[in-house]
Amino acid sequence: MYHNNSRVDVEEMPIPKIGTRDILLKVVASGICGSDVLEWYRIKKAPLVLGHELTGEIVEVGEEITKFKKGDRVFTTHHVPCDECHWCLTGHETACVTFQTKTNFDPGGFSEYLRVSGRSIDTGTFVLPDGVSFEEGSFIEPLGTVVRGLRAVALQPGDTLLVLGCGIAGLLMIKLARALGAGRIIATDINEYRMQAAKRFGAEAVVPGDADVPAAVRELNDGRLADKVIVCAGVMSAAQQALDSVDRGGTVLFFAVPNPGETLAIDFNPFWRNDISLKTCYGAAPLDNRQAVELIRAGNVIVRDLITHRFSLDEIAKGFKAASGGKECLKVIIKPHGG
Repeated sequence: MYHNNSRVDVEEMPIPKIGTRDILLKVVASGICGSDVLEWYRIKKAPLVLGHELTGEIVEVGEEITKFKKGDRVFTTHHVPCDECHWCLTGHETACVTFQTKTNFDPGGFSEYLRVSGRSIDTGTFVLPDGVSFEEGSFIEPLGTVVRGLRAVALQPGDTLLVLGCGIAGLLMIKLARALGAGRIIATDINEYRMQAAKRFGAEAVVPGDADVPAAVRELNDGRLADKVIVCAGVMSAAQQALDSVDRGGTVLFFAVPNPGETLAIDFNPFWRNDISLKTCYGAAPLDNRQAVELIRAGNVIVRDLITHRFSLDEIAKGFKAASGGKECLKVIIKPHGG
């Protein structure tokens, strides 16, 4: 039960009862997302049970469910689009009101057992391929958001890519961009541990986040700025660096954004004159998750090496402390049943 980043309690609750159109999961692996420790974002709905990057085994199936059976190893996600509204039908599924407001999990992924209902069964639950572990499957949703992000910037083979922020999202951006044939990949962070991780996982160069990033990009990229710039750090300095580091004809993607109420002053004239696009990206639609499943299955994006910590449900407070501290931590996995 999440109250704030410093108070995550373990409470006893009844195992959810399922209806005819529900499934019950035994949760095996549940990752702590960067948004789970984004306190301003989560605390307004507290107390609640978080956890949306998860896999498990189906232990009970509603009588009207024919798509899945008891014993299936699955990934599932709590938010799915309605597939019927204007935004869904025009390719903006994550702007769908249903996607943004309705959860189909009871109580949440940081639990021993989870009831999944509604459209999360229809379009948000996938059987894990043979050879994909429960822990690897817990990366499907975060990788899905990255798939959507790189599609939004239309990354091309040979593009110079700048990734600002090397948390899990930034590192997955680097891994996927490398798999898709990006040219130079340059990354920034203020944490030495994450900077070294970025180099291990495919960045050609890593620049300290407090350096003159645009100048460093020019020096590393034959005098040019970056073709594609992705902001994966929700701080004003990264947002400004992104605007200053994009080349003519390039694109800046705000995958992460500053805190609510913080504003960025922009002189649009250079962007207008130089054909520069500014974009945003939020969440993952079912197609994005389906593609993430295949990327992991095929070994095109390795995710197991991102796991640095594993905790039982009883130790979840330690998991939140590790994830929110971020000193020598990448991905924290909660294992409700141990193992």
